[in-house]
Amino acid sequence: MGRITRKESHAQTRERLVETAHRLFLRDGYNATSLDKVAAEAGFSKGAVYSNFATKHELGLAVLDVLHLERAMSLASAVVGAETAEDRIDAFEKWADENIGDVGWTALEVEFATSNRHVAGINQALAGRRRELTAAIADLIEQQAADLDLTLPLPADDAAVQLLALGIGLGVQRAFDPELPVTSLVDLLRSFLERAQPTTRSD
Repeated sequence: MGRITRKESHAQTRERLVETAHRLFLRDGYNATSLDKVAAEAGFSKGAVYSNFATKHELGLAVLDVLHLERAMSLASAVVGAETAEDRIDAFEKWADENIGDVGWTALEVEFATSNRHVAGINQALAGRRRELTAAIADLIEQQAADLDLTLPLPADDAAVQLLALGIGLGVQRAFDPELPVTSLVDLLRSFLERAQPTTRSD
C-alpha cells in the first residue's frame, strides 16, 4: 500500500477534526468547546485546526452540515419499506419522537445561530443551509407522494417549510420538556396526505 498524498492527509485531518468537534459540540456545547480542546481531543496541534478552518464558526458550519445530512438520511431510512400512507406516518412519528428535541442537536443549532448572529456571512450561510435542508425534505415528500400515487394539496416546498418550521419549534420546546408529544407535527403531515388526491395518469 502506497503512502498517502499530502492532499489525502489534509482531507483525513479535516475529517478527524469535524468528527471530534461534532462529538464535543453535542456533548459539551458550542461555546464551551474551544478550538484548543478540539485539537487536543483529535490528536493534532491548534495549527492543524487553522490549516483546515480559518475560524471556529467555519468548523461549526462543517459540523452542522454533517448533522443535517445525518438527520436527513435517518429520516429517509425510517420510512423505507413502509408500504401504506399510514405505515409511513407511523414511521415518521417514531422518528420524530426519537429525534425532535434531541438536546445536543437542538442546543447546538440555537447556540451557534445566536452566538454568531453578528458575524459577517453567518446569517447567509445558515439561510443557505436552511434552503438546502428544506429542498431535501421536499424531495423526500415528493418521493413519498409518487410512491403512493398521490398528488399533494400544496407544493412539496411549501409542505417542507411548514413541517420544518413546526419541527424546529417543537424541537426547542422538547429540549427542555421531553414529555411534549410530537402529535402536532404528525397531524400536520397526516393532513397533507388526507387532502391529497390520487394521481391522474394519462396513457
